[in-house]
Amino acid sequence: MDEDLVGIHEIAEIAGVTRAAVANWRVRFPDFPAPVVALRSGPVFRRSDVRRWLRKRRKQMAIVISTINLKGGVGKSTTTVALAELLSGEFGKRVLVIDLDPQTNATVMLIGEERWKQQNDKRATLAQLFKDALLEDSDKGEFVLEEALVQRVSNVEAVRTVDLLPSSIDLIDVQDRLAAMPSGRYYANTPTEVLRRATKPIIDKYDYVLIDCPPNLGIITLNGLRISSSYIIPTIPDVLSTYGIPQIVSRVAGFARTISESIEPLGIVISKFRAQSTVHHNVLDRLRADDDPHVFDTIVPENNQIAASAEFLPVSTLRQKYGYQGQFAAYNSLAGEIMAAVEA
Repeated sequence: MDEDLVGIHEIAEIAGVTRAAVANWRVRFPDFPAPVVALRSGPVFRRSDVRRWLRKRRKQMAIVISTINLKGGVGKSTTTVALAELLSGEFGKRVLVIDLDPQTNATVMLIGEERWKQQNDKRATLAQLFKDALLEDSDKGEFVLEEALVQRVSNVEAVRTVDLLPSSIDLIDVQDRLAAMPSGRYYANTPTEVLRRATKPIIDKYDYVLIDCPPNLGIITLNGLRISSSYIIPTIPDVLSTYGIPQIVSRVAGFARTISESIEPLGIVISKFRAQSTVHHNVLDRLRADDDPHVFDTIVPENNQIAASAEFLPVSTLRQKYGYQGQFAAYNSLAGEIMAAVEA
């Protein structure tokens, strides 16, 4: 069966219930997804429709959020890592960080340079996954999900439920070649499906999956969006950092229509805000007036403590890492806003 289609047995496995329970849902709930086709062996459903329905019914389905901006240096990786750590340490969520950015900032922030080098040397990063996709025979690839998955990451002792699929600078060499990847047996391989195929066995073991995307809308980013239900746009409130936001929204919407999925903009995250800057205030006012997409109420200030949080040095608490002068409170508030937005 095509991996995008599932039968009653597969739905039961996804939801962790019996086949009888699934049959009961079909009878009890008028909004249960309609089958794509009814075969002699039973009805067949679209996997994405079933997952969306299960998420609405509070069944354990991961909430997958991409972090995007077309400009670097806007706090994208810092926001991703801070949200992962706050969701884990303060809200008790199981979180997977997928680092797709070749700059590897999120990876180094969560495991340090020495551990990253060990992963990279043994080809246990996402770069190897995409390199394998370029092989004529993907079965001969070297990527092993269990070896690449780094568990219980973070330099904060209080954070115990964050895992990581690390990035590598080798992704720079891979991205432009993915458009010409082999189509594989039965022409089933497509460049934007590589990550989804690889992570399917583990994705729903987590409450949240946060994907740090590179600062572009290339094939690597589309792999992240392919498994996402929504995305956030961290930005400094200045002209250059916000210039590409309309392009992000329109391109993601076009991609979502192409794959017949819903990928919603959760909102804009204001980062590195300087209260004394007239430009920052003016741009923030404009973004809030447009409200397309929504701007989160939380504002993350520019602060030396937040910049220092990128260093992989052992600390006991999240307050120690992000500071006591309102920075921790800002990220904590942002995590709460995002949870309210996606879990409502």
